[in-house]
Amino acid sequence: MKYLSALLFSLLFTFSAIAQKDLPTDYLSSDFHKERRDLLRSKMAKNTVAVFFANAVRNRANDVDYVYHQDPNFYYLTGYKEPHAVLILFSDMQENEGKKYNELLYVQERNARAEMWTGYRLGVEGVKEKLGFDMVFNGKEFLNSDINFMTFNNVMFDDFKDDFRDNKRDSADLASLIESFKTQVGYYIEKGAPQATEKMRLEMAKEGAIETQRAKIDTQTLSTLMGSLRQIKTPEEMKLLTKAVRISAMGQVEIMKAMKPNMSETEIQGIHEYVYKKYGSEYEGYPSIVGAGNNGCVLHYVENNKTHVEGDLVLMDLGAEYHGYTADVTRTIPASGTFSPEQKLIYDIVYDAQNAGIEAAIIGNTGADTDAAGRKIINKRLFELGIIKSENERHLYFPHGTSHHIGLDVHDLNDRSPYQANMVITVEPGIYIPEGSPCDEKWWGIAVRIEDDILITENGPINLSAEAPRKSSEIEALMKQKSALDDFVLPKLDD
Repeated sequence: MKYLSALLFSLLFTFSAIAQKDLPTDYLSSDFHKERRDLLRSKMAKNTVAVFFANAVRNRANDVDYVYHQDPNFYYLTGYKEPHAVLILFSDMQENEGKKYNELLYVQERNARAEMWTGYRLGVEGVKEKLGFDMVFNGKEFLNSDINFMTFNNVMFDDFKDDFRDNKRDSADLASLIESFKTQVGYYIEKGAPQATEKMRLEMAKEGAIETQRAKIDTQTLSTLMGSLRQIKTPEEMKLLTKAVRISAMGQVEIMKAMKPNMSETEIQGIHEYVYKKYGSEYEGYPSIVGAGNNGCVLHYVENNKTHVEGDLVLMDLGAEYHGYTADVTRTIPASGTFSPEQKLIYDIVYDAQNAGIEAAIIGNTGADTDAAGRKIINKRLFELGIIKSENERHLYFPHGTSHHIGLDVHDLNDRSPYQANMVITVEPGIYIPEGSPCDEKWWGIAVRIEDDILITENGPINLSAEAPRKSSEIEALMKQKSALDDFVLPKLDD
């Protein structure tokens, strides 16, 4: 029996390894991740330690979880895409039993039976081989680590949101790793101790974590340091981000050709996301927004359940994610193929405002500058149309900002500094006139947003998503072209 059990596990490990063949080859390199860790260390004060935890596994319902997505900072620094892991970075070299190191990575242990159900795990040896780490351990070893956090001038980490579950059958899951860390740094004491469980209090007492002994916790600085790194894209990152943007633009191009008034918002969403998959995008960078008519006035409308878009404008804000990097591209097009006079007037205002915002996306400017450039045009033209009473009137027809960074997050981490070369931002002005607005009814239900992804360079802005037409006349011309989906008709299903 013992022999059969060993044979079974051997076969399962072999199976899981075989299942990992024929993967994409254009992921970020281990050298990229190491360079990022070294650069972060160079920004850390002496005698400081930074602690990063992998993202939680999110439950969808019952025994079904959402597809796992790694914490962007964790991925940026490691390339590791699995849950239940901890990264420890030291500003200075450490030494233990003659071994010198400045980083430790704790990962989930290989488990043949679990891998049969949920997929291949790298394990300690896989991380060493593929991600280039030297000091790698199974997660359960962090529970009894001999790191003395009390000796550091600062222990930096992002504060916990407590939005994870504790798997009682896994002693080294994320919840267990976090609880162990909280004990090791005296976190509960730092936070006033009442939230500590009795078990944690006993462990704290055992470890000597009394009220006069706690680590110097810093939950503010790390986010700023990571923002300063992630806001400037390297050439290696730009290859992936540019591909994500171009894929997203191709989705917009294909739906312009395929659009029909009898389509549903869901069908339109599906065409975009099919194009993403066809080009190798693993996921969407955020929930897809497809809002026809008045639905487009809801900025983050994700229901996408209107059954017929008819003669509405259709606002489509979608972004492909490619190897972790997400685009953010919006187009607004007439379902009929032709803008009505009112739709075209509003659309062209947004188009002109966006052009002004893109021209302002230059080194030294900020999001306030791109916003002001577009907002000035929108206010002036809305006043000329009688939709607002003065150019200075405060209104909700343009209720959001014009720009944000993109990268590993759709609203990417940054340190709010002025634009620098190799930052990538959006420029996305909009006008939204919900039904019931205090203006002529002919404008009601018109919602327009145009959004492009802009690379800041020494020679001015570059529109990475320019392959998707923006000009109203160019959109109408493309919508007259035949679509590869025109002949794709499914049989009706009986009710």
